[in-house]
Amino acid sequence: MTTTLTASTEIPEISADDRAERLTEAGQAWSDRIDAKRSSSELTYRVTGFGEGAVATRVTSGKHEFVVDEPAALAGDDVGASPVEYALGALIGCQTVVYRLYAQNLGIQVDEIKVTAEGDLDAARLLGKDPSVRPGFSGVRLNVEITGPETQERYEELRVAVDENCPVFDLFANPTPVEVTVTKA
Repeated sequence: MTTTLTASTEIPEISADDRAERLTEAGQAWSDRIDAKRSSSELTYRVTGFGEGAVATRVTSGKHEFVVDEPAALAGDDVGASPVEYALGALIGCQTVVYRLYAQNLGIQVDEIKVTAEGDLDAARLLGKDPSVRPGFSGVRLNVEITGPETQERYEELRVAVDENCPVFDLFANPTPVEVTVTKA
């Protein structure tokens, strides 16, 4: 089966005022929901993946779909980012959202934000060559570039708030219990 993928998604432009209004409204709505019923903040996400091609996976999350693959050197067709690249992308995406949210909450102006993530991975474990190395990232570095009129100290205050509250940052920074079940279909 041959699959055709679209290369980009159009992201609507938004003014700083409209972004601030949306962040404030969403934050207030969630705050009200949680105050009314504490358990309303407990969310479960479900994502499903099906193996296709050599080593690719078609992933569906709600109405969204994307492909995870590997480069040819790891038996892939390179039709999508690799799993570890998506993991870093998820971290970048979550950081961006939480920077915007907490900037709004703390009254810190952020005009533009760019996040770059680098992760170090020793593939020797993956390839069965060295069981003494970690199979995942041995280190991850984030570089957050912010433009705006605030002082470096204010942006550092924002960084602390983001690091304390970003869900995907927490996944990288702390162990998360994982349960795996394999079933014959």
